[in-house]
Amino acid sequence: MVEGKLPFVEGASISRPPLFSGVNYAFWKIIMEIFIESLDHVVWDAIVSGPYVPKTVFDGQTVDKP
Repeated sequence: MVEGKLPFVEGASISRPPLFSGVNYAFWKIIMEIFIESLDHVVWDAIVSGPYVPKTVFDGQTVDKP
C-alpha cells in the first residue's frame, strides 16, 4: 500500500477534521465542508459570507463599532 498517494492517511472521524495530505484537493474540500456543516451550519455560513462586523450609524454614516 502506497501511503503517499492516498488523499487521506487516516480513516474518517466525527471528532477530527479530515487531514489534507496535498493530494486531491477537490475531494478534501467537499469532505471538509461536510465536516464543518456537521458541527454547526452557522459556522459554515460565516465561512462563506465572511465575518460579521458590528456597525453603528454616526452622523449619517455607517461605521464599524470600536
